[in-house]
Amino acid sequence: MLVKSFLTALLLKPVFAFRSLLEAGRAVQRAMSGEQLEEARRLLSWHLVSRETSALSERHAASAAIESLAENLTDSFFAPLLAFVVGGLPLAWFYRFVNTADAMIGYRTVELEYTGKFAARLDDALNWLPARFSAVCIVLAAPLASLNIAGAWRTMLSQHRRTASPNAGWTMGAAAGALAVRLEKIGHYSLEGGENLPEAADIARCLRLMLWAAGIGAAVLTLMTAVMYAG
Repeated sequence: MLVKSFLTALLLKPVFAFRSLLEAGRAVQRAMSGEQLEEARRLLSWHLVSRETSALSERHAASAAIESLAENLTDSFFAPLLAFVVGGLPLAWFYRFVNTADAMIGYRTVELEYTGKFAARLDDALNWLPARFSAVCIVLAAPLASLNIAGAWRTMLSQHRRTASPNAGWTMGAAAGALAVRLEKIGHYSLEGGENLPEAADIARCLRLMLWAAGIGAAVLTLMTAVMYAG
């Protein structure tokens, strides 16, 4: 039993990318706090976003980092965890395969419009429940991170449809409301949890929020699993 548990944990670990997500967010935050905007833009482009970052202002760069942290809480942590709870290692690895395929080819370009469409749609379907679970966890985590729970709930519910993705708006809206900032991808969407775009310090606040959200969600899922097996 001990050997089986060890092997399961060893094989499960690679399907998660939450630690890497947090490290990337911290790296961007440190660069911005040190007034190294060019480096922050480079790190954003390399680790967190697919958009063009070379002309982003400091505040739009901070917005992009927070958007990515919030959106990727789902696919770096909660989606593989939920997949494991429901279907064990096979489903967790299947989710990671689909999510990786979407990240590689799920783009609306001339070359990938049709090749990547199936991966993108399947990824949307697999993330439907985890994204909403992640968003609720962000809302519940807000007071623990000394942030705005009412704003998180209100912005999530009223503005989640503003993004092209059927899932991303839930977690990004919750984060925008909790932080009381405006998250904006120019020409695509604006999630108005507050009037102003975020600063470097808001990335640190978002990182704290993501840690609390992950802890709450993990505790809930652990309790649910224990009750299921006990029954």
